[in-house]
Amino acid sequence: MKEKTRKKIVEVASELFAKYGFHKTSMDEIARTARKAKGSLYYHFASKEALFTEVVSQEFEHLKRELILVVDNEQLDPITQAKMYLLKRNEVLSKCYNYHETLKADFYERFEFIDNLRKELLEWEIVQMGRIMQRGMDSGVFVKVEKMDVVLDVFFMVLKGLEVPLFLQKRHSDFGPYFGDMISLMLRAVTIQPKNFP
Repeated sequence: MKEKTRKKIVEVASELFAKYGFHKTSMDEIARTARKAKGSLYYHFASKEALFTEVVSQEFEHLKRELILVVDNEQLDPITQAKMYLLKRNEVLSKCYNYHETLKADFYERFEFIDNLRKELLEWEIVQMGRIMQRGMDSGVFVKVEKMDVVLDVFFMVLKGLEVPLFLQKRHSDFGPYFGDMISLMLRAVTIQPKNFP
């Protein structure tokens, strides 16, 4: 019963935060919409920040579940695998509306209470993309890189820089159709090309 109540609170909070934003959504409103006593919210979550952190955490967990299916699929060649990883990442993040709220907040204030969550996701992604890159290097598809952690740090900085125009400026529909081509260009930089490559 407690787990069911907690799940309901998180579902309702996710919808309200996504619709109205973190600051405009109150715990009173979440309790009222979930048809739960306000004390029930505070039984499960010590604060609105803790509840929002759980909501974003669930978005990240969904992202990880989708991405690991690509990373673990060794039937794919490394280039296809890397491309599918980035396309799936973009597709899932485009629907992580509460994560978008944290991007928006970065322009005005930091949501420091989710910094650890974001750091953990970045570290997880670096490991997963590192697995794909290592497969590519081992099979002679990707150029061998000594400082892979540095390369992947920069790579994800570039990706995160794209999240603002894609998600906050609502240009996902403009850029979406060309995202695959952009990824192909990015991957070309680390791919070993045939000698007669133009």
